[in-house]
Amino acid sequence: MTQLGTLDELPQDYRDALSEAGVAPLWPMMRNVLPHGKPNPQTRPGYWNYQAIRPLLLRAGELTPVEKAERRVLVLSDPGRGVGAMQATASLYLGLQLLLPGETAPAHVHTPSATRIVVEGRGGFTVVDGEKLPMEEGDLVLTPGGDWHDHGHEGSEPVVWLDVLDLPLFYYLEGSYAKEGPLQAQRNRPDASLVEYRAAGLVPSRSRSTARRYPMTRFPWARTEEALREIAKFGDGGIAEVDYVNPETGEDVLPVMGFTAMMLAAGQTDAPPLRSSSAAFHVVKGRGRTTIDDTVINWGPKDTFTAPPFARIDHQADEESFLVRAHDRPLQDKLGYYEERNR
Repeated sequence: MTQLGTLDELPQDYRDALSEAGVAPLWPMMRNVLPHGKPNPQTRPGYWNYQAIRPLLLRAGELTPVEKAERRVLVLSDPGRGVGAMQATASLYLGLQLLLPGETAPAHVHTPSATRIVVEGRGGFTVVDGEKLPMEEGDLVLTPGGDWHDHGHEGSEPVVWLDVLDLPLFYYLEGSYAKEGPLQAQRNRPDASLVEYRAAGLVPSRSRSTARRYPMTRFPWARTEEALREIAKFGDGGIAEVDYVNPETGEDVLPVMGFTAMMLAAGQTDAPPLRSSSAAFHVVKGRGRTTIDDTVINWGPKDTFTAPPFARIDHQADEESFLVRAHDRPLQDKLGYYEERNR
């Protein structure tokens, strides 16, 4: 590979003239933005132990009322960018959000899309465009960009969920903003996951053109786990995986982010191909270890960890384990560069 010229090789008077003109030579920076072979990500493997963070989250509930927070969240920052970074990977924002009994998080709408993976507690709910969505452990709840949403809590114990947003992309595009509004009137019926999309392969009989863009915004964990167990029972020996999709179209649930649930039996291993997408893994339940390049992560129930693009990932379950993987493959598919490489 040819060694490109450096800025230091250029005369100082020429460099001063370049700065005065508001331009810069490309060649000294070329390999920073176009490295050969694969990206050179800033993202580093991250790991967040839920049992260590939980007391801090509950303390936040004591110190800051939800009215002063709007959303009471502890942000999970990518180690490659440092604490306080609003990124867990280049495209994914992660945060642990707390709602206490009787609290209400006000209604707002924003350009980024958000997904909630419920970590613990009962009695919490999210209202999305008037549809009240119960929040039970392991559930995946969508609040797509442009949809009004608020949160409430009718239970007796703290409710915690993992926020997954495509916020970094919208912030980079300078298109991230929100609006606030009054709490929404709730429809007097269960959510669509219990009424219209109760069984796989069955959708309401109507013109496909009249279906909502996001027809199903809650994916109950009980149903996901049941599907994984059936696939594992009759599978080919590999790990059981299911993708969360729009039931009307079969496409990914959101434009930028995709979600995949996976099950590993006790002692089972998995060595997926090298993927161009970054990923965040949330442990719904189980224990095991994952090696991400040279980083070994020992994970347990409710923990979260991340992997950069093209990372070499090896999972091993110590006991029966269920994880949800968030990733940015849908965006990469749209841009035409998603890639998998053999190991």
